[in-house]
Amino acid sequence: MPTVRELLDEGISRLRASGSESPRLDAELLLARAISADRTAVLAHPDAPVGDGQAASYAADVRRREDGEPVAYIRGFKEFYGIALGVDRRVLIPRPETERLVELAEDEVADRLTSAPRSPGGHPLRVVDVGTGSGAVAIALAVALRRRRMLEHVELIATDDSDDAIAVAQVNAVGHGVADRVRFVSTDLLTPVVERPYDLVAANLPYIPSADVEGLPIAASFEPRAALDGGPDGLALIRRLLARLPEALADSGVALLEIGSEQAAAIEAAVGASLPGWSIAIEADLSGRPRVARIWRAAVADRPGRPA
Repeated sequence: MPTVRELLDEGISRLRASGSESPRLDAELLLARAISADRTAVLAHPDAPVGDGQAASYAADVRRREDGEPVAYIRGFKEFYGIALGVDRRVLIPRPETERLVELAEDEVADRLTSAPRSPGGHPLRVVDVGTGSGAVAIALAVALRRRRMLEHVELIATDDSDDAIAVAQVNAVGHGVADRVRFVSTDLLTPVVERPYDLVAANLPYIPSADVEGLPIAASFEPRAALDGGPDGLALIRRLLARLPEALADSGVALLEIGSEQAAAIEAAVGASLPGWSIAIEADLSGRPRVARIWRAAVADRPGRPA
């Protein structure tokens, strides 16, 4: 029987030759899947023998990865903000960069809930995740707020124009025990504001320019193009959302929109054109690159805990 080390070496060599950007990590994750263990077990026991059936399963997965299929689709899930989310070709695979959006949303909600006393009969904070896809942002936020005992004070809505994506997100919400705390709505961008406007709008909409989509790594070709293609300059859907903010966002509300690392100037110009008199600040990710645009009405720029 082959050993863990032998299978890893073979897999790494094949994936490197096929153009994988992370051949070692891919091989480790796929072998861990084949032997029903986690990656740390693979690394800790390089001389352990692997059964023929498990080796065959691993070889089949390596072939799928050689063909470009993302590891997340092969495994059926992706780790994100401390949780695992089921993913398949119906939804975009959550990216690590989007964790910054969740972090900012969590901080925003926590700040609002702790900065002033909550009246017993008061309305919960209204939060919407626009373009939810797998439900990554809404579900990760719900889990984080539940951990902080704040979820009961928040009304969470998640929207997407893909019924397939909504189906994936609902299953993920059930898996993390928040299906009764996140309302999923199939709609174009935002639901009509028939009740109260939103206190927080969070969105990770497609922001890759159309001309750049074909140049993405081959793994991206397995993902829904509509979840990647942001139009000629990458901001087509984001501009449409900006146009909805005056009616959708509460007077003291904030929008947090994920952007590409080279789109800071473009989003600032878009806000200036669509929302004259509003304010915008660009939040960086852990690499120091522009990642999230924070947008709010200038009239409330001096409220506690917000950019001035």
